[in-house]
Amino acid sequence: MLGPGDVTGADDGSAPPLGSRLFGSSVEPVLSRGRLQFMVTAAIVVANVVGAGVVTVLVGVVVPRTESLRHATIVANAIAIPLYIAGAVAVGVVWGTRSALAKVSWAIQGRRPERSEQRAALRAPLGLVVVQGVLWAVATVVFTVIALVTQPAMAVDVALTVALGGIVTCAASYLMTEFLFRPIAASALSVDPPDEPLTPGLEVRWLLAWTLGSGVPVAGLIMVAVFALVRGHTTTAKLSDAVFALGAVALGIGLLLAWLAVRAAADPIRSLRRAARSVEQGDFETEVVVYDASEIGMLQVAFNRMVAGLRERERLRDLFGRHVGEDVARRALDEGVALGGEVRDVAVLFVDIVGSTTLASTRSPEEVVSLLNRFFDEVVRVVTECGGSVNKFEGDAVLAVFGAPAGLADHAGAALRAARTIHERLAVAIPECRAGIGVACGPAVAGNVGAEHRFEYTVIGDPVNEAARLCELAKSAEPPVTVSMTTVDAATDGERGHWVATEEVTLRGRTAATRLAVPRPAPG
Repeated sequence: MLGPGDVTGADDGSAPPLGSRLFGSSVEPVLSRGRLQFMVTAAIVVANVVGAGVVTVLVGVVVPRTESLRHATIVANAIAIPLYIAGAVAVGVVWGTRSALAKVSWAIQGRRPERSEQRAALRAPLGLVVVQGVLWAVATVVFTVIALVTQPAMAVDVALTVALGGIVTCAASYLMTEFLFRPIAASALSVDPPDEPLTPGLEVRWLLAWTLGSGVPVAGLIMVAVFALVRGHTTTAKLSDAVFALGAVALGIGLLLAWLAVRAAADPIRSLRRAARSVEQGDFETEVVVYDASEIGMLQVAFNRMVAGLRERERLRDLFGRHVGEDVARRALDEGVALGGEVRDVAVLFVDIVGSTTLASTRSPEEVVSLLNRFFDEVVRVVTECGGSVNKFEGDAVLAVFGAPAGLADHAGAALRAARTIHERLAVAIPECRAGIGVACGPAVAGNVGAEHRFEYTVIGDPVNEAARLCELAKSAEPPVTVSMTTVDAATDGERGHWVATEEVTLRGRTAATRLAVPRPAPG
């Protein structure tokens, strides 16, 4: 349901995808109606308990009174407070849960949300804040009226303390529900990540944390000071009690809500850090789960889009390398491409299947393609192992180059070793496929040839022509491997001992004779 997977290749394989183990290790948490209803109810109840606790501390300890509570005030509040709390919690739970569940019905039904449903679901925590704000505004009016009727001197105290309790409740409600709604946000954002923030960002979260951790306690201290100046008769003990109570509120409730605000920012940053490490290690399939619709969520979206671009670039690089060879691709990426070339000392290996026309006429096209692919696979593998690069496939023939574009200390020896190994492996892996192999070396022009918008990397020169003519001779020889003695002489002693010189021939299209060499027969 969530779309993007967990971070792959993370530094700790058990990292929770939604930033907290509370949501489990799966990127597809169960979004049942019962679970969502429990989450909303718990957030509403806890937020109101926090708010009621703040009011109790303010009224009972912090706000100085010039007169004792009257009997009528005590009786009225003893009746009104339980009734209102019970009614408000019931109304808040029913109203809040219905409103929230209506906004996330698509998640319960397991379907993709429309754009309007996506936005509504992401703003569900704000909707719950509105519910709490309305209920606490009503509470402020109700208990202020009761105070005006029963004990007017307490009216201002009640209005201020209940209003502060409402502020605390709304702030706590938003921070908690925003955290608990991460699975919903992840589901909504996986469908169509927005290009701009849809919910309050870091500024609002930190402002709410400040409100709870510093704003309310400081407001309480100001209230104590104002009431002490206006009413007088405030004892040192009373002021000490007030400061102690407000300090406890700041340390307890403030720490809890500040921690929630910090987690809201730190969790996605941790997931981005783990994902960035995975990409650095070469895992371009990495994605992070987007579960935040603020500017942090936009950073998560941007990261996933960046990795998608890198993944596409890596795919193109891989395809490019498969078409032109890894060395050519690396050089093009590092140095750029331009028409032209340079003279390099290279060794050229030419491999061509014997009797390809007969093969094509006696086998089905599928069989011919399968045979060619097996043949090419063996040739490419050996050439790569020996340090060369396949320059091109020409029908059923292969042209390989040693010494360009990447330099090679013993390019002649590497080409000769490749020729011997290819003959040996083809005889074992594809005995029905006989191939002639020719090798020559010398200076050649290596570079990009073609037009500005369509070119290829190739080698041009006498070694290429000579290797092709030697390959033709090799087809009728036994074993079917023929090289120039010049190439053998250019190789190191270790490889030179595997070859023996034979006759001199004048190859087609050449005027000078070429001394030939063939693999030395195995002893015995």
